[in-house]
Amino acid sequence: MKVVHLFLTGLILIILLSCSGFLFAQDNEQPEEEIMKDPIVIMHTNYGDITIKLYNDTPQHRDNFLKLVEECFYDSTLFHRVIAGFMIQAGDPDSKNAIPKKQLGAGGPGYTVPAEFRKDLIHKKGALAAARQRDQVNPQKRSSGSQFYIVVGRPWTADEMIMVQERLGFKYTDEQKEIYETLGGYPFLDREYTVFGEVIEGLDIVDAISVVDTNPADRPLQDVVIESIEIVE
Repeated sequence: MKVVHLFLTGLILIILLSCSGFLFAQDNEQPEEEIMKDPIVIMHTNYGDITIKLYNDTPQHRDNFLKLVEECFYDSTLFHRVIAGFMIQAGDPDSKNAIPKKQLGAGGPGYTVPAEFRKDLIHKKGALAAARQRDQVNPQKRSSGSQFYIVVGRPWTADEMIMVQERLGFKYTDEQKEIYETLGGYPFLDREYTVFGEVIEGLDIVDAISVVDTNPADRPLQDVVIESIEIVE
């Protein structure tokens, strides 16, 4: 009887400990972290508004861009480099009140940002990406502290995408290939320049800017001005 009593006592203790442990684990469960929404900014230009989503997946570029926006860094700067079928580029502080024909594109805030390449972020049409210096002087592919571009590009055929992948040495997902074949973009820039956002409204404004008349240095003959950028979310 003593053996049976000891066995039952031990079994009860095990059950109680198991239940206590379960309750303890429940009591210490942490609530799931709230998923932070990608910030939204509106770029007001003399051609119209461009609404842009900044990716939380590239936090250093996101935070740097938001900091510059809060400082009104981009106000009155120009889209100083425009190439039809490729991209429109801005963010040079030297472009503020720049005289006609002045060579632009070398200005910045005095620092660079580490590259944040991601396989899932590609140079589709409307992608926002950071400009940078050439590999010869910038082997780490660090981004300009302020200059950026918005991709225009073009659609690519399935055969062209096969060639692109062979040349770049990596493969795209089926979804990414479909994006390039329908929406378009410029795949040769992938994993070479950091993509940190995308246009979610105003691609027609991007298209209009991309076809303005330019001089031999790709600067628009008539200024395309970023009047201001506001953070809306």
